Amino acid sequence: MRRTTVRIDEALLNEAKAYAARNGRSLTSVMEDALRQLLNRSTEAADRPLVELPTSSARPGCQPRVQALLDAGVKLEHIVYDLDTEEMVGVWRDAPR
Repeated sequence: MRRTTVRIDEALLNEAKAYAARNGRSLTSVMEDALRQLLNRSTEAADRPLVELPTSSARPGCQPRVQALLDAGVKLEHIVYDLDTEEMVGVWRDAPR
């Protein structure tokens, strides 16, 4: 084992010392474990396959009826307030995914 000097934020050092004391461990073992976990996490992340997320081919914007009201100067909060539950369910159901 080798000794080394590191610079560490005093508040973080105090938290690490308190953690070590609460768990009956040395500060060295707590710091070694934390460093090992960090290095293992980065290795595991690099080994994971990339995930391809689906994308929508829908054009951005509102439903035609809602867009017509917006173009006429009606505020969105008024449009939403005037829609009843069935209409909203239909808008959500028919929305492109």
